[in-house]
Amino acid sequence: MRRRGLDFRRPMRRRISNVVWWITCGIVVLVFVVILTKEAQINSSPSLSRRPYHYDRILDGLNITDEMLSPNSVARQLSDQISLAKALVVIAKESNNLQYAWELSAQIRNSQSLLSNAASRRTPLTVGESETAVRDMALLLYQAQQLHYDSATMIMRLKAKIQALEEQMSSVNEKSSKYGQIAAEEVPKTLYCLGIRLTVEYFGNPNLQRKPKERKQLDAKLKDNSLYHFCVFSDNILASSVVVNSTALNSKNPDKVVFHLVTDEINYAAMKAWFAMNSFRGATVEVQKFGDFKWLNAYVPVLKQLQDSETQSYYFSGRNDNGRIPIKFRNPKYLSMLNHLRFYIPEVFPALKKVVFLDDDIVVQKDLSGLFSIDLNGNVNGAVETCMETFHRYHKYLNYSHPLIRAHFDPNACGWAFGMNVFDLVEWRKRNVTGIYHYWQERNVDRTLWKLGTLPPGLLTFYGLTKALDQSWHVLGLGYTNVDPKLIEIGAVLHFNGNSKPWLKIGIEKYKPLWEKYVDYTHPLLQQCNFH
Repeated sequence: MRRRGLDFRRPMRRRISNVVWWITCGIVVLVFVVILTKEAQINSSPSLSRRPYHYDRILDGLNITDEMLSPNSVARQLSDQISLAKALVVIAKESNNLQYAWELSAQIRNSQSLLSNAASRRTPLTVGESETAVRDMALLLYQAQQLHYDSATMIMRLKAKIQALEEQMSSVNEKSSKYGQIAAEEVPKTLYCLGIRLTVEYFGNPNLQRKPKERKQLDAKLKDNSLYHFCVFSDNILASSVVVNSTALNSKNPDKVVFHLVTDEINYAAMKAWFAMNSFRGATVEVQKFGDFKWLNAYVPVLKQLQDSETQSYYFSGRNDNGRIPIKFRNPKYLSMLNHLRFYIPEVFPALKKVVFLDDDIVVQKDLSGLFSIDLNGNVNGAVETCMETFHRYHKYLNYSHPLIRAHFDPNACGWAFGMNVFDLVEWRKRNVTGIYHYWQERNVDRTLWKLGTLPPGLLTFYGLTKALDQSWHVLGLGYTNVDPKLIEIGAVLHFNGNSKPWLKIGIEKYKPLWEKYVDYTHPLLQQCNFH
């Protein structure tokens, strides 16, 4: 039989090879798809395995159950209602709607009881047992809308409440400041008792008067510039005693310590008696009264201001300004000449060349002899500066809207503190510092340059004449604020500046022992006056 030609057989072979090729491609694609699907399953399995751990961790942190996460959870619905109801209870009470607040509270307790029972038996709440509680709570919550307990209304009410509380707080702070000032100005009954008993003792006991020979020895010491001279101007017997006692006890050479105490007529006899009855490790103590200073009558312009009826009315009455000026600016202590004698130290002690001035609300806990060897470099006043950033700088004390102040003083100049000051009386006299004080005092008759106390005129008087001392010499703030314990530990002089004096009931309790350890509470007179 005759065979076909090649050109006739070639198409059949080509069709067979095409079919095989398509089948092969299909198989490859299927294999590829299968492989990709398995890889996707393998890649997705880690995240699925990690989810339970992450899920459990969240559940543990939030203290919730799977049932509460269910979209049909009755427990979650009750919990949400309780949270909203608690907020509405507060709002209802603020609105004085006590009946509605009581009904909400009762329903909250009912819903909480259902949740507690379900938790105890460890089975989810059913719709049947919670249906009544959910419905009753929903009705109460809907009632809040009728009472206008919506968010906008409550925001306005809360703002009004906050404003009222701020006004109330401001009023309370003002009263607290006023009563604190009054408490600080009052003389405790114990101190009043001590003064009376010492006065009686002074006039009834001739032995308390100095004999002529002792007087001559005392006069020599009072003028000896090789000794350490301290001055205190005070009408507080016990406070002055603590200053003297703490200085003497901490002094390396107490026999070289000389105290010059100046008081007023009322306390003079009591002060003389106390320091005559008690010894202070050999320290010399002289008591004077400023009424004996004859030069005070005509020499001191500030004395005329203090006796002026308008000035006295300013300090003793606050009826002319409708209470605009704080009570601290009206402290009658600023009418006392004892508060201004610090500007007349060269006149009070004409024979002395250097003196350390101490306030009566300080306590000494280091030897102070090193103060007398400090070179003031031609300055008159050695003091510890108190400026911290912008605090306690000149602009905090003085009225810089006044042209005189603005023209003469840098508002950012650093302030310093009275209470422990080294004064070079030779330079003082040479520069007529008291005359500078008079100049500024006479220009402040209307109290437009400054209002409060003796520090502002001191800043003006000693401007450019003050040398900064190391901070450890004078630590302030124990009468009104918290002080760094490290500063207290290294401080030579601790100052109870502020209203909370250590001899008052309003004194800061944690700082009182620093002062009280220099008071002998076993002294008969102190026991008779109930000091404890």
